[in-house]
Amino acid sequence: MDVVILIVALLFVAFVALGVFVSVKAVRAAKRGVDRTISQARRTVEDTTLRARSIGQTGAAAELAQLRLKLRTSMRATQDALQAGVAEDASLAESIELFQRLSVHGHELDDELRQLERDPDRVRVAERLPDLRERTERITHAADSLRWAARDRARKFAEDDLSSLSAQIDVESGALRHWSTAEERPEREPTREPVREPMVWPEPEGSGAGAAGAERAGPASGGQGGPEAIEPPDPRRQQTYPWQKSPGQTRPETTT
Repeated sequence: MDVVILIVALLFVAFVALGVFVSVKAVRAAKRGVDRTISQARRTVEDTTLRARSIGQTGAAAELAQLRLKLRTSMRATQDALQAGVAEDASLAESIELFQRLSVHGHELDDELRQLERDPDRVRVAERLPDLRERTERITHAADSLRWAARDRARKFAEDDLSSLSAQIDVESGALRHWSTAEERPEREPTREPVREPMVWPEPEGSGAGAAGAERAGPASGGQGGPEAIEPPDPRRQQTYPWQKSPGQTRPETTT
């Protein structure tokens, strides 16, 4: 009885631990989903604000907004392209490491541009614009190079795969069309009918004696082309009928 109680207690503890583990996993997943949604919403709001500032404002503030928008758009597009391509091409892992190092400089520049947007000294901000413009151009150029290189690599692999697939399909199509060649061949080369043996008709009954006589007459003629002698019929082999009398039973005719 104690063993049964112990087993039931262990099962209860195992089920409770499993439930707690699943609950924690679900809560963490939900939290990550909420954080991702909040981050996307914040980025969308910031991008919309930057577009509005770049269009509605003038001077240094408008140029700062344009630089931030250009930097964020380029970095986000490169990040999405590399993360989508690394699942199919493991060689992009090194490119992702390089992009992470580039992202550090990108975040530093974005924070600096954000601080300059709130700086009241517009003259000093205008003096910093050439350097900020150059840094933004260098970072976006590096990000664009990584993105387009990854896309060109994926396109090259897709073209090679398509070429190989097209060649295989051409071979298979030719094999499937082989039936037309097989059907046209008998028209060009008609099949020959098998040679049939000559039919032999059976000899009629009663011709055995004539054949034997002909065989005996053949050597006697000596191979000459003259007419063959006709032998008289053998009375012993002559067929008799019931109404005929044998030669021994004939009676001499008497005259009265």
